[in-house]
Amino acid sequence: MNQELNSCVATVGFFDGVHAGHRFLIDELKAIAKAQNKKSVVITFATHPRKVLDAAFKPELLNTLSEKIALLESTGIDSCIVLDFTPEMAKLSAYEFIKTVLWEKYNVSTLLVGHDHRFGHNRTDGFAEYKKYGESLGMTVIQEKQYFTAEFTNICSSEVRLALLRSEIETANKMLTYHYSLQGKVMNGFKNGRKIGFPTANLSPNNPDKIVPAHGVYAVRVHWNKQVYKGMMNIGTRPTLENGLHTSLEVHILDFNQDIYNQTIEIEFIQKIRDEQKFNGIDALIEQLNKDKQEVLAIL
Repeated sequence: MNQELNSCVATVGFFDGVHAGHRFLIDELKAIAKAQNKKSVVITFATHPRKVLDAAFKPELLNTLSEKIALLESTGIDSCIVLDFTPEMAKLSAYEFIKTVLWEKYNVSTLLVGHDHRFGHNRTDGFAEYKKYGESLGMTVIQEKQYFTAEFTNICSSEVRLALLRSEIETANKMLTYHYSLQGKVMNGFKNGRKIGFPTANLSPNNPDKIVPAHGVYAVRVHWNKQVYKGMMNIGTRPTLENGLHTSLEVHILDFNQDIYNQTIEIEFIQKIRDEQKFNGIDALIEQLNKDKQEVLAIL
């Protein structure tokens, strides 16, 4: 056991989204740490473990690493440790991980395990084994009960992803406890929006592994240069303008007239307004965009 570090109470996981279920676990972690007068520590990974094992795997993340660390820090834990998940680490059995990483390196005296969390090579062991391994070392291993609400019986990262892929933004946001967001660089687009009085910023997401919500029109908040603006975002193929099959992410920022090409903006998704649809000509499109604008103003 590493005597240089004070013993701590820790939990381990990828924590993608840092959603309501994760926050429930972290609240319990902080309560146990406080009762034992020890530090509360969340141990997470820089890269999705499956991506290390399979280079072709596309994780469809809810957070970038920097977003995840900021969200974890906002929960009030004492420390966040980010491990590099390597092929060597992937080969460790659950016992080896508990002994060499948690016990010997980070001095974990109490380990809190999520209700369905499994770790170690091929994830063959479960809570009963973790508890036994902990006992053999002098570590207490506790399993957290499942978190659910009147509205959601299962809150997990994959459920949030599904909600985003179904464009159920409000459902995703409730499970996350904050508004889902996406950062990207403003690129040169087709400039068709300008011609019809709705100039748009064409977005190229910063992180290709981060999930993009389903096609549709959304009420959003746009963060740029430490300011927040109201906006309406279209994700889709722009069928009225016959854009082909390429998916574009375009945001019309309301009451805004700045040159932001090559600059990074953040889109905060508030609510879906409607599905993307093909209109009979530009006039019908403009009429709908004006209706969308009024709806966005009402929502925001």
